[in-house]
Amino acid sequence: MKIQRVNSLNHPSLKNKLSFSGLDSWMKVTNDIYGYEIYRYEVTDDSQPLAAVSLVEVKHPVFGHYLVTSPFASYGGFVYATESARDLLLEEVRQLAEELKVEYAAIRFDEGESTPPDNWIQQPSYYTYLVDLTPGPETVLKTFSSDHRNHVRKSMKKRFSIRFGHLDLLDDIYEALARSMHELGSPYHTKTYLQKMMEYLGDTLEFAVLYDPQGNIAGGGVFIFQGDTMFNLHANILRDVRSNYAGEFLYWSVIEHGIQKGMKTFDLGRSLVGSGNEVFKMKWQPRKKLLAYWHWLAPGHELPSLNQKNPKFQLAIAVWKRLPAFIVRPLGPHLVRGLA
Repeated sequence: MKIQRVNSLNHPSLKNKLSFSGLDSWMKVTNDIYGYEIYRYEVTDDSQPLAAVSLVEVKHPVFGHYLVTSPFASYGGFVYATESARDLLLEEVRQLAEELKVEYAAIRFDEGESTPPDNWIQQPSYYTYLVDLTPGPETVLKTFSSDHRNHVRKSMKKRFSIRFGHLDLLDDIYEALARSMHELGSPYHTKTYLQKMMEYLGDTLEFAVLYDPQGNIAGGGVFIFQGDTMFNLHANILRDVRSNYAGEFLYWSVIEHGIQKGMKTFDLGRSLVGSGNEVFKMKWQPRKKLLAYWHWLAPGHELPSLNQKNPKFQLAIAVWKRLPAFIVRPLGPHLVRGLA
């Protein structure tokens, strides 16, 4: 076996296993917008890939200096066929982390039950949620509780509408996500981030925008299609329409849309254990899958906790919610770039 730094990880046998967030197109989005240095390594044996990783280096005055796979995504960018190839790859990552003097290196992938090697620590804080879409919408609907089925049906009577599209929806999807993230107390990216995403991912990405009966923006989402899986990258509802089951309308519309496109699985995306997001996602009767979030820590550093449950961020979240849009929109990208 040999290991080497490479310029691309688009080998046909690796594409689906890396998830969309490990492919060159996704890494180029984050590099174009935030200037992250990209590091790609591959372990081969007789020219056959046995393991691969794609990382970015993040430097931020608030959130620190670290290496991470799958920037701004749930998981991906790390794959291996054998443990020996995996360990060789992770040793290379450790050496890179020491060379760059980062605080930690984070590897995110979808095998949470696997055991990390020595010097790596699993952080069991995140799950993803997988909804089976076969054989069709009626079968999927029957898996829900009677209460949830009732909520989905009620949402259909609220006269919401939804549009799926590409750059034609850029202004509306940015408005939906920027406003909803502001309401949640979180920074968001620029509109250019969404535009670059669409340009690089092309038809594998779709925007969905939800509208109320008066035609006002009520929420939206960004969805990526890879193989037979539909990934939820972002999906939010504005506060004023939550009580009218707008979230149920959005998700059910996306499920029907995915089935029409021949998707077999809807990955609802990661959520923190015990969070409100997890409670909502569990209503869709998904297969709950623990994610592997492995960390190598530099001496003197602790596991990172860059999420809303961290008490250090509670005051900042409360203040952010109260700031006007003309402050949070230009400032947000400078903060969110450190939360890869």
